[in-house]
Amino acid sequence: MKPLIAAAFALLTATPALAEMRIQTVDTPGGFHAWLAQEDSIPFTSLEIRFRGGTSMDVAGKEGAVNLMSALLDEGAGDMDSAAFTRASESLAASYRFDATQDAVSVSAQFLTENRDAAAALLRASLNDPRFDQDAVDRVRAQVLAGLRNDAKDPDTIAAAAFDKVAFGDHPYARPKEGTEDSVAALTRDDLIAAHAATLTRDRVYIAAAGDISADELSVLIDDLLGDLPVSTAPLPPDMQVGTDAGVTVVPFDTPQSVAVFGHEGIKRDDPDFFAAYVLNTILGGGGFEARLMNEVREKRGLTYGVYSYLMPMDHAELYVGRVASANDRIAEAVAVIRGEWARMAENGVTQDELDQAKTYLTGAYPLRFDGNGPIARILVGMQMDGLTPDYVQTRNAQVEAVTLADAKRVAARILKPDALRFVVVGQPVGLDETPG
Repeated sequence: MKPLIAAAFALLTATPALAEMRIQTVDTPGGFHAWLAQEDSIPFTSLEIRFRGGTSMDVAGKEGAVNLMSALLDEGAGDMDSAAFTRASESLAASYRFDATQDAVSVSAQFLTENRDAAAALLRASLNDPRFDQDAVDRVRAQVLAGLRNDAKDPDTIAAAAFDKVAFGDHPYARPKEGTEDSVAALTRDDLIAAHAATLTRDRVYIAAAGDISADELSVLIDDLLGDLPVSTAPLPPDMQVGTDAGVTVVPFDTPQSVAVFGHEGIKRDDPDFFAAYVLNTILGGGGFEARLMNEVREKRGLTYGVYSYLMPMDHAELYVGRVASANDRIAEAVAVIRGEWARMAENGVTQDELDQAKTYLTGAYPLRFDGNGPIARILVGMQMDGLTPDYVQTRNAQVEAVTLADAKRVAARILKPDALRFVVVGQPVGLDETPG
């Protein structure tokens, strides 16, 4: 997004009170389903679209194809080359963003009400008729390759990739979503066309909108925008169960500070114990300076600037992971402290005071996420992909409050697995011996 357009959209945001927000469901004549948070006070709409599949749909040997394809969707469409497409979007003050994660290709669009039809037509062209001109492919490919070369020198990226290999084995999740230098360099225009056909399909799409648009107007827009997309033919990756063994994997790297990614199997988003697990993680490593890991590793011992953990339920697997960085001669102590806290919470659970503080933090912070049409639309489309219902925004805090101390202790024993906690350390760690696993 160009700076002036970004500034304009930063001003054109509306934030209805969460308690007053009404989510409508929209079922179109063309068979699409969408959620809408209508807000007419400002003539501006945010549209969010997700196509389930993402970079995990890359064909073996063609890693990076979905990522490169999505980066090219605003680089020319229909009879417009890249420059013409950019001029058209700027003339409409419309913003388009395309991205790819392991589980989805995402499309974000923002447009003024007065330009809605023209902005939607431009988006339709990018989704249905991308050009993939060779000059644009070469230019964007060069940008991706430059990023990959930088990643090869970044300990955080190396650690995350190495942990994925340990956790996911030969599953597509273990592949780099941006590809490798060799795989990206070898991608052809035909590969990008194939990636487009495999991922941007009408039967795997999720849609949400927030702002100045009615249900009837959104219905017409969606059918016109997506109605000509194909039905999927490529299968989604299989589900898998993460299996890790406790221990350390060391990736030698010349740096004064080691980076460690750690974790094991997590919990599904639709698991009945998910909220208890979510509250637990806030106490262990997800609640900033109040979290146990931050207190023990940073505040008491000064071993790091930051340490955190988080639940990561994905479409085909679940992780419970964290990250810490420390000097090479202190990373072994940081690892030992994290292991100790992991085991301590698994055995003893949490205190009532910790539980109460975590609930207060989580329930108080939740409404702050709804700070404009863009964030609202993104939250609504994410809720759909997670299989939630529209009333979740009203019931979510009650589900947090319902977690009891007994729930917390039971779920801590269930989801925290010290005997499966694997650390992948990138650097030159002192006193950390690699263990098989």
